Amino acid sequence: MDFEAVIGLEVHAELDTRSKMFCACPVIDVTTAAPNIAVCPVCAGMPGVLPVVNERAVEYAIRVALALECQVYSTSIFARKNYFYPDLPKGYQISQYEQPLARHGRLVIQTSQGEKTVRIRRVHLEEDTGKLTHVEKDAQSYSLVDLNRAGVPLLEIVTEPDMHSAEEVRAYAQALRSVLRYLKVNSGDMQKGVMRIEPNISVRLLGSQSLGTRVEIKNLNSFRALERATAYEIQRQSELVSRGGQVRQETVGWDEARQQTFTQRVKEGEEDYRYFPEPDLPPLVVEEAWVEHIRAELPELPAARQRRFESQYALSAYDASVLVAEWEAAEYFEQAAAAAGGAPAKTVANWVSGELFGLLNQAGKDISASPVSPQGMGRLVRSVASGEINNNTAKTVLAEMFAGGQEADAIIAERGLRQVSDTAQIAGWVAQALAENPDQVRAYLNGKDSLARWLFGQVMRLARGQGNPQIIQAELERQLSALKN
Repeated sequence: MDFEAVIGLEVHAELDTRSKMFCACPVIDVTTAAPNIAVCPVCAGMPGVLPVVNERAVEYAIRVALALECQVYSTSIFARKNYFYPDLPKGYQISQYEQPLARHGRLVIQTSQGEKTVRIRRVHLEEDTGKLTHVEKDAQSYSLVDLNRAGVPLLEIVTEPDMHSAEEVRAYAQALRSVLRYLKVNSGDMQKGVMRIEPNISVRLLGSQSLGTRVEIKNLNSFRALERATAYEIQRQSELVSRGGQVRQETVGWDEARQQTFTQRVKEGEEDYRYFPEPDLPPLVVEEAWVEHIRAELPELPAARQRRFESQYALSAYDASVLVAEWEAAEYFEQAAAAAGGAPAKTVANWVSGELFGLLNQAGKDISASPVSPQGMGRLVRSVASGEINNNTAKTVLAEMFAGGQEADAIIAERGLRQVSDTAQIAGWVAQALAENPDQVRAYLNGKDSLARWLFGQVMRLARGQGNPQIIQAELERQLSALKN
């Protein structure tokens, strides 16, 4: 039997505000801060306290909703989502349910099969939970609660079940992360848990229109884990159903070490959360003028920037997609291209996404921390394009720029790396190479054209790699042609 996976995603993205969703406590890096230093009676769930909505969080949420082409509603309602867990201090989470902030959007993604549109069901605001640390010491097990993260603004983005493979799931998650980073509402640092992805997966017979029983994989915080967990769960369910078994609706986790999912709890239904409107918060009303003001200030988004890179810089779709995936990389490229003078933008793109990215990966650095400025990179590429240095020399220069922060011109001058372009000197090298290799010259003149490349190598040897290859090639062809005639 052939099966088809049906997958929808829930993505929880922490909003990069200065304070929490309903109180004035600062938003801090919970991976490095001491436990429970950003906690007040409101986010700790003390009796009698009242929440107040963070305006900047609402602005950021609207920004995302508009970027995803959603309909933003003038009125939305906060609700209490009731469940009991040790890191949820109030015993409920303030979220949105029946009347979310926005609905009916879409995100176009790129896959190996071409473009695909993933529909966005809803975008809504809520608050994050705290964090548990499980400890085993002296043959005893216990858990510690850190409420630094409790109450941090959280945006939940829910898709329709439009995806059918692990590849599509990963492509969507990467595209969404890129949008959030372009909007500057989320750092995208998934290792710190600021963006957590939860696929809901079911399988059905290929060609069927009915939906199978879904399983939710909780809190995946890397694209690799997302792709592998999704592929595993599709395989597990397909094998189970093919044997006549029944998939159980449940929530599972992903065991990275064992590369398999494991049961966490039987999945609750919506009724189990006993949603009701949050009595301490009035309806959230956003004026149309404010929404339009936010729309007008949206930046150029990744998809639009990719199209512009393809048309303005004559880049391939692949090259453009690599550069626009991160806002900082796209900015770097454009500044480098501007500094490269008449050098082709394709050449600049190759140096940025190839040589520079390679050095950054080896050093474990982001492009925002590159020791080589975009202007410095542009001038280096210009030196190659003008024939001042060749590609191999440029790679050496770039490595020195990366290691020491010097400019290309200084390194080239200091080490005497400029290529010789003097036509008289190059003509002498060519004449010497031909004179030293009469047998090869004779064989070439008798029709062995492949020897032209060998003779070019002999000239480069005499020039010790410092001759301009284009001028050397032209002079070699001229002298060989003269001998033929």
